Amino acid sequence: MRSMLLALMIMIGPAASAQTSDVSVYVATYIDVQLNSTDQSIALIKQYREDSRMDRGNSSVDVVQEIARPNRFVIIEVWKDQSSFEAHERANHTVRFRERLKAIHNSPFDQRVHHGFAIDQRPSTADRDIVSVVTHVDVPPQRKDETEVLLKSLAEQSRKDEGNVRYEVVQQTASRNHFTVFAVWKGRKAFDSHEMKPHTRQFREALGPMLGAPYDERLYSAL
Repeated sequence: MRSMLLALMIMIGPAASAQTSDVSVYVATYIDVQLNSTDQSIALIKQYREDSRMDRGNSSVDVVQEIARPNRFVIIEVWKDQSSFEAHERANHTVRFRERLKAIHNSPFDQRVHHGFAIDQRPSTADRDIVSVVTHVDVPPQRKDETEVLLKSLAEQSRKDEGNVRYEVVQQTASRNHFTVFAVWKGRKAFDSHEMKPHTRQFREALGPMLGAPYDERLYSAL
């Protein structure tokens, strides 16, 4: 496994950190609400999504709902640059959304700001049967470079898997040894097939000894 990682670093290492031309801001916000407020929170989050899509500099806003625990959500946003993101953070509708969310949450929202790392250039497609997967990868700072190589290779190979719609990796701005993987599959069957692929298993075998926290992968449905 070590020799495989070294080979990958030689092949794609220089490209793994080449993100200088992408000034977009990628934001993942985790929301956990009271179970009896799930329907109310869905309406609130959908309104936030529509308002945010109208903000200047917004590229996309996706909202997903955790399948196993439907009172949990993730909002995935892309902003064209830092200034448009900061303007959105100050917008009245953003402040209003967070005030209303506070009344029904289980815990404060968890917002993680990223820069692009391995971004999928394919156009997005909408399908109600899709399965979305959000994964948080946390390694010690000294293992960051190795993890970058592994994640870039995984993203490139996974996009070729049958049924993949979107597969991208973003890297936290404040903690560059933390990554978020956002993947979209045409259905559960496509995701399950990906899980059994040799490249998926090889990635996890190589990553496992380097993890600084449990490998956090969760399945979601699109809202």
